[in-house]
Amino acid sequence: MKAMVMAAGVGSRLMPLTEEIPKPMIPMANRPLMENIVDLLKKHNFDQIIANLHYHADGISQYFGDGSRFGVNLFYSREEELMGTAGGVKKCAWFLDDTFVIVSGDALTDADLGRLMQEHKKKGALATIALKRVAEVENFGIVITDSDGLITSFQEKPRADQALSNYANTGIYIFEPEIFNYIPARKFYDFGKQVFPQLVKIQAPFYGADIGSYWCDVGNIDTYRQSHADILQGLVDVPVQGKKSVNPKHIVLVGEGCKIGDEVEFQGSVVIGPRTEIQNGAVISDAVVWNDTVVKNGTILDNCVVGAHCCLEKSVAVNRGAVIASGCTLESHSVIPPQQRVDRYPHCTNY
Repeated sequence: MKAMVMAAGVGSRLMPLTEEIPKPMIPMANRPLMENIVDLLKKHNFDQIIANLHYHADGISQYFGDGSRFGVNLFYSREEELMGTAGGVKKCAWFLDDTFVIVSGDALTDADLGRLMQEHKKKGALATIALKRVAEVENFGIVITDSDGLITSFQEKPRADQALSNYANTGIYIFEPEIFNYIPARKFYDFGKQVFPQLVKIQAPFYGADIGSYWCDVGNIDTYRQSHADILQGLVDVPVQGKKSVNPKHIVLVGEGCKIGDEVEFQGSVVIGPRTEIQNGAVISDAVVWNDTVVKNGTILDNCVVGAHCCLEKSVAVNRGAVIASGCTLESHSVIPPQQRVDRYPHCTNY
């Protein structure tokens, strides 16, 4: 069966982590996020896959190649200028000539795509959106359906007291090829703003289906950190790379080739990327540290993300919510305030 991964976005909300890599390639438990999507598609027999590319396109195509290493056939559609969600899919109409699934490149999920496909077929749908119940409706596009699942309207990030539903649009879609009749060619076009309202207006067979499993939009730094904690706590079934250790104080995933000092203290959910060194006296709490980074003696990392190829000298403090771009050097005794985003500078001290 055929599928498409939406992988062209810039990932601005994940800056500075996405300064040099595309969002689908950010490490997720020491594997590229998009690799989890490809594995999920293959698991459910979607082995003919196309991905649209734009931002740092070569980072994706060089890693995945033709897909044979992952047991799929993988094709690419490069967008010199972004064409929107629907416009990008329309550009791939030559490939998507049968019922197909769309998965957002920043989704972390273990959804049963086979079950969703069965529901789509059973209802004779033109289009199906996978829906997830959420607590904070103000952060999501909300979908309203009737008792049979037929979509009747949408709300974009409504206030809690105004929300007509708590079902969020997950960005996972199933379409019949006839969907292309509603998308103009060679034009920027959006599913949420243009295609979906049109389908509701003409009362097309357009349904929502409860995803029935874990889903997270890894669209910002907070959800990026939280999704790692969810993986370590077993809330989502995706592979990890490295050695996992669990005790009452922490759950830690340590990548291959790491050096961990004898007196390092871990707290909460921590992921350490391959070939990273954590020296004696460091305290790492609910943090994600990418590959090939050195964290020297006495450094404290608290609820933060540190990119690849960084050097954090002695007694650095990186506070809650801060993000350190790949390639940074933080000099001894540097203090990075909460929520601070440190771009790629050769050296820095205090902010």
